[in-house]
Amino acid sequence: MTLSVRVRKRLAPEFVLDVAFDVAPGVTIVFGESGSGKTTVLRSVAGLAQPDEGRIAIGDRVLFDSGSQINVRAAERRIGFVFQHLALFPHLTAAENIAYGLWRTTSAEQQQATAAIAESFRIAHLLNRRPGEISGGERQRVGLARALVTNPEILLLDEPLSALDHGTQSRIIADLRTWNDAHGIPILYVTHSQREVFALGDRVVALQNGSVVAEGTPQQVMDAPVHEHLAQLAGFENLLDAVVAAKRPEAGTMVARIASTTVHLETPLADVEVGRPVRIAIRAGDILIATERPHGISARNVIPGTIRKLTVNGTVMRSDVDVGALLEVHLTPLSSDELGLRPGSDVWLVIKTHSCRPVSAV
Repeated sequence: MTLSVRVRKRLAPEFVLDVAFDVAPGVTIVFGESGSGKTTVLRSVAGLAQPDEGRIAIGDRVLFDSGSQINVRAAERRIGFVFQHLALFPHLTAAENIAYGLWRTTSAEQQQATAAIAESFRIAHLLNRRPGEISGGERQRVGLARALVTNPEILLLDEPLSALDHGTQSRIIADLRTWNDAHGIPILYVTHSQREVFALGDRVVALQNGSVVAEGTPQQVMDAPVHEHLAQLAGFENLLDAVVAAKRPEAGTMVARIASTTVHLETPLADVEVGRPVRIAIRAGDILIATERPHGISARNVIPGTIRKLTVNGTVMRSDVDVGALLEVHLTPLSSDELGLRPGSDVWLVIKTHSCRPVSAV
C-alpha cells in the first residue's frame, strides 16, 4: 500500500511548504536541514497539522482532501508516530506504555500483543520497569513498540535516534528493518543525519525551503547531488567555484577550471555551457595524497599542491592543501605520519573524475 502526499501550507509570510511525493512500503527518508519543512510534512500526514490545500491518501483511503473537504481525525488515521522527544508516561511501566493504545482490546490480547512486539525490539526483560529506570536507547525501543503494537498502516518517525550513540542507533535500525521486512508498511523517517540515510533508507526525499529538490535512492541523492545546498548536507566538504573549459559528450565528461587558478578538473558531464560558471563538490575523504607524482593510475585528476595546515580530529587527520584554492583532505593520522606530512610539504592530490560533482547554486 502506498502513501500519497500532496500538500501546500503557508508557514510564514515568506515560507510555503509545497511538496508532492509517494511513499512505497519500506523506508523513505525525508532529508533536509532544520526549517526545511520536514516535521510539518509528518504532522500533516498524521493529522496534527492541516494543510491549506492538497490531498493525502493511503492507497484508496483518503485522509485529507481540501477539494472534497475530507479531513480524517488523527486518532482514526491508523498511523504510528514516534517523536524525537518521547512522550512515555513516567508513572507507567514499559508494558503499560506499550499497551496504552490497545485499550479497546481485552487484557489477554493486550498482554499477547505487548509481549510479541517487546520480543521484536529486544525489550521483553524491561517490561516491568518504568522509563526512568531504563536507558535512552531502551526508551526509544519502547516508543517504537508502542507506535507499532496497534498495527498501523503507516509509521512516521521524527528524528527518533538523534540523541543516541552510533552503536545504539545501529542496533535499533537493524531491529526496525527486521520488523518491517515482515510487515512491509510505508515508513516516513525524518532526519538530517547522512549516516541514517544510508543505514536505513530505501528512498530519499530531500527538502529545501519547503520544496522537494531531489528524490531517489540514497546513492542517487546523496552521492550525486545536483544542488550546492544538498551537497553541503550530504557531506561534501569542498565546494569550488569553477568555469567550464571544455565538454566531452562522447566520454560523458567535461573539464572545469577552478576559479582564479590554472588547475583543471575532469568531472562528469553537466548541463552547463562552456565558459559558464559551475560549482564542483568533492568529499574530503575522496581525495588521495601522494608525496611523489603518481604514474600509471586511472584517476584523471592529479594536482600539485602544498599543505598549509594539519589538524587531528579523532580518527581523522584533516589536511588543508593549497592548489591555488584550498582543498580539505581527510586521511588517517597513521597515513599522515608514514608520509611524513608537515605544513609546507609539497604533495600531489589524486581525485577520480566521478568524485568531482558539478552542482548548481540554486
